[in-house]
Amino acid sequence: MLSVENLSAGYGPIQVLWNVSFYVKKGERVAIIGPNGAGKTTTLKAIVGLVKIKSGVVKFMDEKISGLPTHEIIKRGIALVPEGRRLFPKMTVLENLRLGALITPEAKAKFKDTLEWVFQLFPILKERLNQKAETLSGGEGQMLTIARALMARPKLLLLDEPSLGLGPIVVNQIFNALEKLNQEGVTILLVEQYVTKALEFSDRAYVLERGRIVMEGVGRDLLKNEYIKRVYVG
Repeated sequence: MLSVENLSAGYGPIQVLWNVSFYVKKGERVAIIGPNGAGKTTTLKAIVGLVKIKSGVVKFMDEKISGLPTHEIIKRGIALVPEGRRLFPKMTVLENLRLGALITPEAKAKFKDTLEWVFQLFPILKERLNQKAETLSGGEGQMLTIARALMARPKLLLLDEPSLGLGPIVVNQIFNALEKLNQEGVTILLVEQYVTKALEFSDRAYVLERGRIVMEGVGRDLLKNEYIKRVYVG
């Protein structure tokens, strides 16, 4: 479904990624782990065109998307859940969700059905429907951010640090919802610093360090790797 080939990218003269290659098959749950500053967020931004690619190719559904503007990439069925939530704080939960459905005519047409779908994943959002986003708790805000991305009916969901700043109970709720999402057909590429949770969740995972892929494997197998345990799990 997604193929990243020899991707090099960065910000102006500062290069962050060097020849990064990985793939995500339809229906998979794939994680990218690594330390702060490794280039994980840059990788996701490069996929959706928010960071300029210096070299390499990104393909989605066998079509080259690298070089396309972000809105065209999103229309093809990729949604990004950014780090730090990035909600519209003065708008209500419903208004935030409605914005997520403006991406394509199909998403607009299926707004009511999709709304019920996200309420099944995150029931608390139905209770908070007319509240302003700024009044939500951190966990509720993260649920809304994911739900807003889902309103576009994506085939591939990119998530950047969905557990950031959340307590264990809420993290479990988020990952349970992601598991249900995946079972319903949404392919997931996850960037996450909660390494144990990420590797338990993922079918496969890549380790990104200093802008380069240094290791890959089955998620639960990597949890047993001595280097991973020493550096990332503790």
